[in-house]
Amino acid sequence: MVAVAAALLLACAGLVGYGVLNTGDEPGDRAVPTAEVTYEVRGEGRADITYLARSEAGKATVASDVTLPWKKTVEVPLGEEPTVSILLGEEGGEASCTLAIRGRHVQRSTAFGSYGRATCAGALPAPESEVGPAEEPAVEGRSQP
Repeated sequence: MVAVAAALLLACAGLVGYGVLNTGDEPGDRAVPTAEVTYEVRGEGRADITYLARSEAGKATVASDVTLPWKKTVEVPLGEEPTVSILLGEEGGEASCTLAIRGRHVQRSTAFGSYGRATCAGALPAPESEVGPAEEPAVEGRSQP
């Protein structure tokens, strides 16, 4: 019985010591708020598609020689500019990109012909911690006498 108690005491002391002395792990990065962005490319044939997504740490991802139509919904960090670009091949054709942020259509652009290009981009607000207090929007107009 004394041996069992000693073993339990030793195990508990080891766990406590490990927790206190284990400083090798750095605290994780704070979660960055994101917005849902849907990229879509319509058309026929093939295209190279470049887009921004959270899983790639805010960097562009290139999907090469993709068969159209193509659609992808991703999370993009607030403060970034979601963008999708298309590049048609030598055989050309016609393809259009669209961008929707949180389900709301933002932009559409069309590429034509051999090596045609098109880009759709939108804007996401900066995270709240980087934004100051809300300001009243400026209203333009003429004053009347």
